[in-house]
Formats: sequence, structure tokens, C-alpha cells
Amino acid sequence: MTEVAPRLVVTGLDAEGRAVFLRDEEPEPVTARALPGQEMYLLWGSPDGGATVGGANPEPIVLPFFAGVGGSRLLLVRFPPDASVQPPVGDPEQLAAETTERLPGLMDWFEPGDRMHTTDTLDYGICLEGELWLELDDGKDVRLTPGTCVVQQGTRHAWYNRGDVPALMCFVGIGAERVG
Repeated sequence: MTEVAPRLVVTGLDAEGRAVFLRDEEPEPVTARALPGQEMYLLWGSPDGGATVGGANPEPIVLPFFAGVGGSRLLLVRFPPDASVQPPVGDPEQLAAETTERLPGLMDWFEPGDRMHTTDTLDYGICLEGELWLELDDGKDVRLTPGTCVVQQGTRHAWYNRGDVPALMCFVGIGAERVG
């Protein structure tokens, strides 16, 4: 199976107000030794409080990893098959520091020593390739295949690739206010 090569195309306005292509690029993945085999493509994001269109062409805000209330993040995450992943090698504090440097805010939401996490975001996910399992805190899980769309409403969850090929997910995360 050939893996999808992520590509980002961004439109905007020129000085005369005409629609133009601002970017057409193949982004590089961000990796961290604490997350062996995982590739994260931080594509675009809007500022906390909400996005605007029609004015100056903004630069993307891709970090911190999770947007604050009203902000958004667009990313692709490639998950390697769990069976192929070796435990991280190195000093745990150094591994954590590297992850915090490359992906600030990501690990703040994870439970110690676990994949389970809960974020204050409304996440839309689309499985693009491979298979991924979404597990919730009651231990139940669902298998995601290409074309499956997930709406993750700030619930406690974890992702697992129990297949034998990498899985690619597209996520749009919108920072939300937690109520109740």
C-alpha cells in the first residue's frame, strides 16, 4: 500500500482582492522519540477566539497543539501499527522535554503512562488510510476504516492501530469551553 503524501494548498487574497493560491506545499512531519513511529503534520490553525476571512492573509497558528476556546487546528496524524512500535529509548525526562519542545501542549492532556486523554476540544476526525481503533473510557472501542468520520466531543479516549499498516487520520480540533 502506498502512503498518502500530505499536501497543503491555501488560498487568500492578493492586493487587489482577487483569490490567489498562497501555498502549495508538502509539509514535513513533526516527530518525537517519546512517540515512536508517529508522524504529525501540523497544517493550519486559527487564533483563539475565532477565525476571520477577507482581510490580511494570516499566518497559521499550529501551536500550542490544542487550540484555546474558539481557535482551531488542522492536522494529519500517521499512526504506526502498534505491533511494530518499540518502546521509547532514552531518559524519560529528556524524552518528555523533547516532546514538549516540538509539540507544546500535546502531552498536558494525557494520563501518566497511558494513551487515554481528555481535551477541551470538539474534534472532527476522518480516517484516510489504514485502520484505527477509538477506545472510550468504558473499554468499548470501534474500528475506523477509510472514510469513517468521528465527532469527538471532549470525551476521554485513546487511539490504537491494531492493524498491520500505518493509519492516517485527519483531525480538525476546535477549542471549546467545557461545561457541566
